[in-house]
Amino acid sequence: MLIKRKSIEQVESSRKPARKPKFAPVTLSEQDGVRYLHFGTEWVQGAMRIRKPDWPELEYAQQMMAWMLFIEQPRKIVQLGLGSATLTKFCYRQFPEATVTAVELNESVVTICESMFKLPANDERLDVVQMDAFDFVHDEANHGAYDVIQCDLYDATARGPVLDTPEFYQACKECLADGGIMTVNLFGDHPSFARNIKAMKFAFDEVICLPEVHDGNVVAICFKQRPVLDIEALKARAAQIVATTKLPAKSWVKGIQAAE
Repeated sequence: MLIKRKSIEQVESSRKPARKPKFAPVTLSEQDGVRYLHFGTEWVQGAMRIRKPDWPELEYAQQMMAWMLFIEQPRKIVQLGLGSATLTKFCYRQFPEATVTAVELNESVVTICESMFKLPANDERLDVVQMDAFDFVHDEANHGAYDVIQCDLYDATARGPVLDTPEFYQACKECLADGGIMTVNLFGDHPSFARNIKAMKFAFDEVICLPEVHDGNVVAICFKQRPVLDIEALKARAAQIVATTKLPAKSWVKGIQAAE
């Protein structure tokens, strides 16, 4: 019996090439001295006040620093999703003893941050790497390595974090050192919110959400180990943060109290 067979060459040539991720165009806008990053839509992916390039301009970005209430001197910080490099730059300037890593899949975002958002060049303390955040957190070399993770992973549609499974958040937890904290940017009035909170609570010992900001963002604070909340100590720490950084840390304490 004769059987018709495709040659190996034919089979291989008919295979589709490996898919590369398709990204929306990186676009900019400016208004009232603030430069905004977009991914081809009206949704804001980050912002920088041109005269204060290292300052977290957006309220939710300020809330992403709420881990400072619990960790005064971090050794290693990682940002998942570069955005306009706001948090990466702030941490790099504010914590000179810490190393700061930023993980960004889209090379165009890194390029625009370098040219238009004052992102410094990589050095012994700053490492901006082009890779998938999913791969980063599942790399065992990163497990137990970071005191702080800041997660802000959105695409052009801004419908919710692009990585939102219990497995992803469990891998994030594995990347934290003992006492480590992760902050995550969410949309409060969106179906993705409940799904993400459920996944976070599956992975982390404690999850506290700060009050929703006027743009609809909600920042979740995820603790590797359940913290002992001493409100008076947090108030004292908040006063220090306000004095040294001008971040609105007292409002974070009020938000934590309200969530309890």
